[in-house]
Amino acid sequence: MTDNAGPHVLVVDDDIELTAMLRDYLEAEGFRIDALFNGADAVPAAISGGYDAVILDVMLPRLCGIEALRRIREKSAIPVIMLTARGDDIDRVIGLELGADDYVPKPYFPRELVARLRAVLRRHPAAAAADPPPLLRLGGLDVDIAARRVQHGGRRVDLTASEFNLLVALIQAAGKVASKDALSQTVLGRPHASYDRSIDVHVSNLRQKLAAALGSDIEIETVRGIGYRIGRLP
Repeated sequence: MTDNAGPHVLVVDDDIELTAMLRDYLEAEGFRIDALFNGADAVPAAISGGYDAVILDVMLPRLCGIEALRRIREKSAIPVIMLTARGDDIDRVIGLELGADDYVPKPYFPRELVARLRAVLRRHPAAAAADPPPLLRLGGLDVDIAARRVQHGGRRVDLTASEFNLLVALIQAAGKVASKDALSQTVLGRPHASYDRSIDVHVSNLRQKLAAALGSDIEIETVRGIGYRIGRLP
């Protein structure tokens, strides 16, 4: 949906004053902003196709952010950034496991949120290069980067934007180990921090989806202390 008027972003947070301040900041940065204040209204809006990304608070009335994210992911791969309480690792991990593309702890610096938002949008289909990249293949898995489509035996494998980028990065490593720092830069747009489990959770999600689609044909190997490597099993 991105156009010359700027990316269209849905902000969902029941803190009306904070949302108004965030709207002013994001609009000054070139984004178009709509705001909702409960999770129940957020779900149909997020899957409507009218937005480029969603900023979703965990603590929401009527439907919590975690459940709202779960319902969004049943219908849409739209980029979602979760707002979580600082230090609440459980909400962060659950959000990532359910398919959030990134998270920002509250209270946050608006500049950091803008940086995370732009990084997520750069990795989204709307930001794809004009020249279609080649088709990647690994075993029976076909990865069309231009269409952002993954198939196995003609059947689609549904991945979130972050999972798709992670798979591409691992395949492009051509059997070599992809470090966590390199994957974090590619998938999340930021350096890896020792306490940050985001990449580990995305890898876990990707493993589960590939196993469900392919069985045991492809393995994502953990190389302790370094990162991950993808390859076909003998």
